[in-house]
Amino acid sequence: MKKSVKILWRVAFGILALLVLLVLLINFRIIGSMPSLEELENPRAALAAEVIADDGTILGKYYQVDRSSSDYNEISKNVINALIATEETRFYDNSGIDPKGTLAIPFYLLIGKKRGSSTITQQLALNLQTDNLGKQRSGNPIGRAFQKVQEWIIAVKLERNFTKQEILTLYLNTVAFGDNVYGIENGARTFFSKDAGHLSIEEAAILVGMLKGNTLYNPRRNPQNALQRRNTVISNMQEAGFITPAEAASAKSKPIVLHYNKIDHNKGLAPYFREVLRDELKGWCKVHKKADGSEYNLYRDGLKIYTTINPRMQLYAEEAVAKHLAVLQKSLSAQNDVKTGSVWKKWPKFLDQYMKESDRYKSMKEDEADDSTIARVFNTPVRMKVFGWRSSTEPDLNEIDTTMTPLDSIKYMRAILQAGFMAMDPESGEVKAWVGGPDFRYFKNDHVAKTRRQVGSTFKPFLYCFAIMNGMSPNTVLPNEPISINGWTPHNSEGSTGGSITMAGALAKSLNLVAAYLIKQIGAKPFADFAKNKVGFTSDIPAYPAIALGAVELSLYELLQGYTMFPARGINTKPIYITRIEDRNGNILETFAPVKREVISERESYTMVKMMEGVVAPGGTGARVRSRFNIQGEIAGKTGTTNDNTDGWFMGYTPKILAGAWVGCENNFIHFSTTAIGQGANTGLPIWAYFMQKVYADPTLKISSNDHFPVPPNMSEDDIYMNYDSNVKPGAESENVGNGSADDYGSGDASDYATPGADSQEPAPAKPKEEHKDNKENKPKATMPPAVPKKGE
Repeated sequence: MKKSVKILWRVAFGILALLVLLVLLINFRIIGSMPSLEELENPRAALAAEVIADDGTILGKYYQVDRSSSDYNEISKNVINALIATEETRFYDNSGIDPKGTLAIPFYLLIGKKRGSSTITQQLALNLQTDNLGKQRSGNPIGRAFQKVQEWIIAVKLERNFTKQEILTLYLNTVAFGDNVYGIENGARTFFSKDAGHLSIEEAAILVGMLKGNTLYNPRRNPQNALQRRNTVISNMQEAGFITPAEAASAKSKPIVLHYNKIDHNKGLAPYFREVLRDELKGWCKVHKKADGSEYNLYRDGLKIYTTINPRMQLYAEEAVAKHLAVLQKSLSAQNDVKTGSVWKKWPKFLDQYMKESDRYKSMKEDEADDSTIARVFNTPVRMKVFGWRSSTEPDLNEIDTTMTPLDSIKYMRAILQAGFMAMDPESGEVKAWVGGPDFRYFKNDHVAKTRRQVGSTFKPFLYCFAIMNGMSPNTVLPNEPISINGWTPHNSEGSTGGSITMAGALAKSLNLVAAYLIKQIGAKPFADFAKNKVGFTSDIPAYPAIALGAVELSLYELLQGYTMFPARGINTKPIYITRIEDRNGNILETFAPVKREVISERESYTMVKMMEGVVAPGGTGARVRSRFNIQGEIAGKTGTTNDNTDGWFMGYTPKILAGAWVGCENNFIHFSTTAIGQGANTGLPIWAYFMQKVYADPTLKISSNDHFPVPPNMSEDDIYMNYDSNVKPGAESENVGNGSADDYGSGDASDYATPGADSQEPAPAKPKEEHKDNKENKPKATMPPAVPKKGE
């Protein structure tokens, strides 16, 4: 044998030996980062966590890549056939590597052509490495060759450990379809709004065609390219014998029809709820461990979070908030101090603060712009997008293109009315609807659980309840006379003074003087202790007499929990919005049960229900529930308005549903100038009423105007009888009643809420007159970033 031939053979065997050695080193994980056999037997593609409503529909997802998984029998045969016909016709005949295709690569390279040789199993191997190890396809030839060897090894192991059906399923659950959508189920739902099991031939061909280039062949972005690619895939299916020529011709003749529905964090139902839930779930993941001892990952582990949110009630709540805020906003925007911007004259430092917190300002500072340049830019009109009410049912229409100065845009957006609304089952504690604001795209601050505002007269039912527990009766007659407690001299909003009225009538009309008389009789400290230690409010309840008028800052969520004891027969129930959490395989990780405790007796709770029914009866502050909105059946509730009409509230309940609404601006110095418009009966109450109109009209919810509050045993007619009559002298503003309802007398000016003394004991520290008394400069209660146009607009 010639020496040259021997050398050639030695080189060939040497290369082969090196290749075998390299394979062994990679296989035994001595070099590289091969997944273990256990990891291959239990492959884990990163899955988005799903937030699931009470009817099983998906409210939203938490993801870094948006992916869902399906079982083989949940995927249309059209998808399987399109995939095999297009990607690998010899899929069922190889063991993970296609020898013929691999050996053909050098010859194609010699003639200058590019040919892919990766089998479906090899592509799956790469996808799994991307998911588990964060690897991407290498652009370096040597790195790609090394990666290719790893793919071969993993592919062979996958073939040994999985059936062909399992490999196809896992592959389809890991592929990308563009728009940050991963997995065939997600692709089907995103592009066609249907599950993967019902995809037609042409729809399956569209999705499989995108695997060659999910941007180039994206039917939403490049419909012509997508159509051509779809028809190619259909031709492949015909050539492979999966469909007949007639079926192929029929599929090709059809246009691309998309029903695009991408789940977006900023869109869809209950975005505020989902964001609050996200924060809670992050904490849950930190304290719960997987079998290997690692923490759960909210964005990768495919958790399923089952919630109590009812999609129909959620939709009704969002529509109710939007419908009424759109009307109220017209009144506020037309108000002279808001329209002219003069409301900001006393608060220039806050306007400066919001300017400096904006993306535009930060971007200019990064570019080292000087203050004079920045000032000029913020006072120069530019094109931008802002929020504005155009539709209560189509949120996308509420993004408006306009021209204004960036400084004016800050003033404009800060004057947009905010709202919070929550509805729950008072007995089970299940939260059914949650609306944290007008539009999550522009206003991220949640006004259900994350914001505390003064609650005004919605706090009075707790005072009257405490009085009932201390021996008084709803028909006890109380004076409506001027009163002073250590220099604190409140007055009725509508100006009435003199005469007397029953407790039931005083609550219905929300008379401040009567509430002040009660707090003087029972004591501010005992009442504060009752609110904190019995009712269970966790927020600060100062032992000042002004708490009788609601000079207390609570979240809507916390106030609703306090109210549960009235319709739930004396039982305080903590709101619950998660029922269980499952892992990706359906194993239950944790279940959640309501936390309940008895606060008052059933007789006391029913007595309060009957008293609060007077609020929505003729002459009560919430009478328009019936007179204007025609809500029938047994209803109880309470209106609330804080000083200077800063916050408007309504808390209402029926035997089966408890709901509350708050309306106001982020900055407490921006408010309605008249009580007629700004009172809770005109701001919060209509949202509650619009919601209940829809709920009552929906028989699937099984909430009816025929529902009744259960009467406790041994209660006589005398116990139940409520006398709302009075001989209170009308005040100067009593003509502003309208619709048969009284003004929300829980309003008043700042002096009603500034308390110089507590419980007739030694004087308390001086309090400023503004609503938020812990802030001596009347700094706005604004925890969210300023609402300004998006960066770059």
